[in-house]
Amino acid sequence: MVKTVIADDNQSKSAEDRLFQHGIPAQVGLVIGQLNRSSDRGFVYDLIPTPPTDGGGPACSLKSEAAGKDDKKKGSKSGKPSAELPASLVVDNDWVAEHARQVSRMLLGGMNVVGIYLWASEATFKATSPAVLSQAIKGVAQAAPFADNEFEERLLIHVSCSPRRWSCRVCTLASGGLQPCDFKMGKLLASLQAFRCTYNFEIRLPIPQSGILGIITFKDLICRGIANLAKDLQSAKALINGHLVTENVHTSSESPHDVQFLVPFNKHISTEACSSEEVVGLVVFSGAICAFAYMGPREPILQAISDLKSDIVSSLRSRLDIITDEAEEEVALSLDGGGVSGGDSLAEKSIHKLALREVRT
Repeated sequence: MVKTVIADDNQSKSAEDRLFQHGIPAQVGLVIGQLNRSSDRGFVYDLIPTPPTDGGGPACSLKSEAAGKDDKKKGSKSGKPSAELPASLVVDNDWVAEHARQVSRMLLGGMNVVGIYLWASEATFKATSPAVLSQAIKGVAQAAPFADNEFEERLLIHVSCSPRRWSCRVCTLASGGLQPCDFKMGKLLASLQAFRCTYNFEIRLPIPQSGILGIITFKDLICRGIANLAKDLQSAKALINGHLVTENVHTSSESPHDVQFLVPFNKHISTEACSSEEVVGLVVFSGAICAFAYMGPREPILQAISDLKSDIVSSLRSRLDIITDEAEEEVALSLDGGGVSGGDSLAEKSIHKLALREVRT
């Protein structure tokens, strides 16, 4: 379990100054950092505010509740107005989760959306139900999962405007419990070592005849290819600056370090075992991924290698998601503009949703 969280001093103070200058009563945003099960320390590199919703409303607002609504003594001789409870926080969970999904696509290896932060007064924060807070965190965790899906902890950072101070809690996703943890600030970003790798790939995927493997879309087929590539990477050996990586290897403090992967030869290619008579075509998915990972001075080298591998796979999946999102937008615009005839069922689908049998010629 995470016991201590260390935030970058410069980035944290910059975020705090920005929040005070804006003068808003409440704000929610994403916490970018590193968490892993091999360490009881978490690292926070930056806080990213969640933008306004499509309708222009805030992603986080205050909900005021008057106390004593049923108080029948309002007409008492004292004439004092009924007291008001502190306002509580209302978070647009779906919008914050979508923000996390988009941001996670652009993060480098080893860096994740590790939780959320809330900017509010101490009274407002305490007046907000823990269930509301944990629900927002769970939504972010589902939208931006870690490569290690079994890691069940995320962070909740409260930046209090009155009094001015920071606090951190660890949220256990399974139970939704929030446990306080030590929170410190230090110089993190300046101490990170960078690891980079340009990974060239070519995935050749046979298209089987209809009925052999069920209805397969282009996206399904490419996802299978990426899954096979991920399996190959897990067993790949790594070279750092030309030297084979072992558990006891040490690197110089100078960075970036160049990493190469020695991948087994097409270990998982054509795992569906289609014969030549059953194959009606071939999908070739090729290109290059420039992957990065960052490691603290006390972190093991093998963690950086694992983060690089995860960055390659997540970059491929993110690129596929972006391509399919753009394809859906193009189809939607075409339909809105009347550019597609009502009877053209193929034109009404994005290409990634088409079953391969639908586009055979």
